[in-house]
Amino acid sequence: MSDTLRQYRAIRDALLQGYPGQPQGQRARHLVTLAALISGIVASKSTQLPKIASHVPTGTKPESRVKRFAQWTDNDTITAQWSFVPYAEVLLTHLALQTLGLVIDGSGVGRGCVALMLHVVYKGRTLPLAWQVRKGKKGHFPEAIHIALVEQVQTWIPRGAAVVLLGDGEFDGTGLQHTLAEVGWSYVCLSLSRLNQELAKRETHPADRQDTAACHHHWPSVVRPCNGGTAYHKPR
Repeated sequence: MSDTLRQYRAIRDALLQGYPGQPQGQRARHLVTLAALISGIVASKSTQLPKIASHVPTGTKPESRVKRFAQWTDNDTITAQWSFVPYAEVLLTHLALQTLGLVIDGSGVGRGCVALMLHVVYKGRTLPLAWQVRKGKKGHFPEAIHIALVEQVQTWIPRGAAVVLLGDGEFDGTGLQHTLAEVGWSYVCLSLSRLNQELAKRETHPADRQDTAACHHHWPSVVRPCNGGTAYHKPR
């Protein structure tokens, strides 16, 4: 058995076994196509359908695979709600057995587009959970979009889970802070020195000092002063 075939079968079996309930009929066939797409992307290191199709070890011709993949991606009934969210919920449920680390940031993607992404930290890597893409050069997104991503991902996380969100100075808006307090998440904001100086003037609760130390322990390599310091908050 080739490595490519072994990889494809492992991905296919994981998708079918990890899906809630027992997928049958058309849904099961859609998941098999999804497994082929994932396997082909990994093997070809490309997202172009012809290249993906050439690295999928099935009995059909590459031209037929390209057509099948194109139909899958163009199918309006195949949504993230059934093809992505169930697996995100399973992943977050297992990771939430310990403090769940999330990162929010924006970056340039594709040609002339920017993406705001919310990731979960897993074994030193960040895995994307939710994102918004728009045309334009790299820059800050409106705070409403920050809040929308948090509210979306919050519905996938088990109730009562300990969550810490890490972001830079773009994500220190009061509206986002209010949302984080409502959902019960802690947050670390790599903020500007002026904000940090204002926070330093306030009386610090002893529990806050303990929480900050714990937070720095949880983010040993990424939580450090940036342009003057780090603002940290944990809901009581």
